[in-house]
Order: sequence, then structure tokens, then C-alpha cells
Amino acid sequence: MSVYDKLKELGITLPPVATPAAAYVPFVRTGNLVFLSGHIAKKDGKSWVGQLGKNMTTEEGKAAARAIAVDLMGTLHAAVGDLNQVKRIVKVMSLVNSTGDFTEQHLVTNGASELFGQVFGDKGAHARSAFGVAQIPTGACVEIELIAEV
Repeated sequence: MSVYDKLKELGITLPPVATPAAAYVPFVRTGNLVFLSGHIAKKDGKSWVGQLGKNMTTEEGKAAARAIAVDLMGTLHAAVGDLNQVKRIVKVMSLVNSTGDFTEQHLVTNGASELFGQVFGDKGAHARSAFGVAQIPTGACVEIELIAEV
């Protein structure tokens, strides 16, 4: 099954590439690797604001991470032209806006990781880091960046 058939089956429509909010580009391709800049969680077209352990649950954070994965795939599509050319999702780095005592950043990040597995199959299995941070630009609850091989 093609990646696009899987996206359709999941009811996912890829968004266009978001305009960078500062002095950076949305992606850089070098050789067979594509590096995607960090994407923040959005809800209803605006920053998904919140802090895990304070005013957001792990499940809400997981949904935010899944939403970011959809945005990342939209950017990856723009970078390579065809998601079926992706040989592997190599690395995911997740920043979770969380309180000092919140320890489920890895579970929040599963929202993205699990979707990459659903869409790309074995090619979606990746190395990963998940960090708790004191703040993310615009107060967003989660930010994720990605490296893919094409």
C-alpha cells in the first residue's frame, strides 16, 4: 500500500508547509537526508498552548504530538515530492513543555512515533529523544523535529 493510500485510510490530509516564524527554513536536504525544522503543535490553526503536568494531560499531549506528525509529513512531502521515496524515518526529537515533576515526555512523543509507524510501516521505526523543557515558542505544548532518509 502506498503512503498516500495509508494516509487516506487514516483520514489524513497533508497540510501545506507552514511559513517559518523566524530566521530559518522549513527543511534542508543534503545528500540522501532531509532535516525538518521543529514544528510546534497547532490546534484550530493556532499554537496549541499548554504545559504538561500543569494544565494538559498526557493523552492531550499525545494528540498534540500526533498533530505535529501530520504537519511534519506535509513538510516532508514538500521536501521530496513523494512520500513513497522515504526510505526511513531516521530520528525524531521531541520537546515537551512540561513541569519539573512531569515524567511522561516519552508517552507524549508516542503520538508522533506511532503515527509514523502506521503510515510508513517498518520504514517509520526511528531513533528518538524526548525532553521536558520549561517553555516552547508561543507557549506551544510540544515541538518536534525530524530527520528522514530518501
